Amino acid sequence: MAAHDREDIVLAGASGRVGRLLRRAWCIAPGPGAGLVPIARRPGPGTLAWDSLEAPGALSRLLAGRASRIAAMVVLTGITPGPGVRLDLNAPLARGSLDGARAAGIERVLFASSAAVYGPGGGRRPFSEKDPPAPATAYGAAKRDAEAEVARFRDLGMEVAILRIGNVLGADALMRSAENATPDAPLALDRFASGHGPVRSYIGPLGLARVIAALAMHPGPLPDLLNVAAPEPVAMEDLLQAAGVPWRWTPAPGAAQERVTLDCARLTALLPGLPLAETAAAMVAEGAALPPLPAA
Repeated sequence: MAAHDREDIVLAGASGRVGRLLRRAWCIAPGPGAGLVPIARRPGPGTLAWDSLEAPGALSRLLAGRASRIAAMVVLTGITPGPGVRLDLNAPLARGSLDGARAAGIERVLFASSAAVYGPGGGRRPFSEKDPPAPATAYGAAKRDAEAEVARFRDLGMEVAILRIGNVLGADALMRSAENATPDAPLALDRFASGHGPVRSYIGPLGLARVIAALAMHPGPLPDLLNVAAPEPVAMEDLLQAAGVPWRWTPAPGAAQERVTLDCARLTALLPGLPLAETAAAMVAEGAALPPLPAA
């Protein structure tokens, strides 16, 4: 049975920030015929419990009876930057996720990586998939190592597409910081010599849901590597303005990068006509329209 004839998409890492956004977005824009099976390392409302560091057969047992309906598995499982976290766990978590998918008979895996593997950018042209990884942070290096782990599974006959995802609005550092902004304590945004703030590649949660559903159900082979973001980058001041966040300018430090963006021509060619919010206002609006997660 071809992937596009199947119905379910397994979402590993469903309790993380991006995972929760995707689950909310799935209620609106998953694409026809695409059901979501949320899985998390710890049990919670609406999720099945599976730890990718367990024996691979645990996922197979969890999905017993579903295997023939699974089009793909999306792996969001990983460790993000934070105080005291072990970023070195990203590689074994990735390897365990692919081991579990293989044991469960899942042939197509979409592995969520990060644009951080490319490095700082330095105002150069947008990064394309042809650019070699040159991470400048420990997180970027950890995601590069995780990519190397999952790529090895192609030699075992699995179809593994690595998704280097830009900023996901609502799960990104800017909007996390904006949660604490008030008129008396506005968010400080770097201002560069151009008079503008940082420019980054973003994708809204509905757009990401549409991309994942379309890739999972795609009738043909997928590229080994895909940048994932809206076609055009957005300015952070436009996002803050659209979201109504109190903010102020602050001089950009010398090491700050004004533009770090992704070339998403390969994604656009693979999924022509896929509707993606392209402006800051449209992305903020789609985030505001997401329904809450069900209580159970």
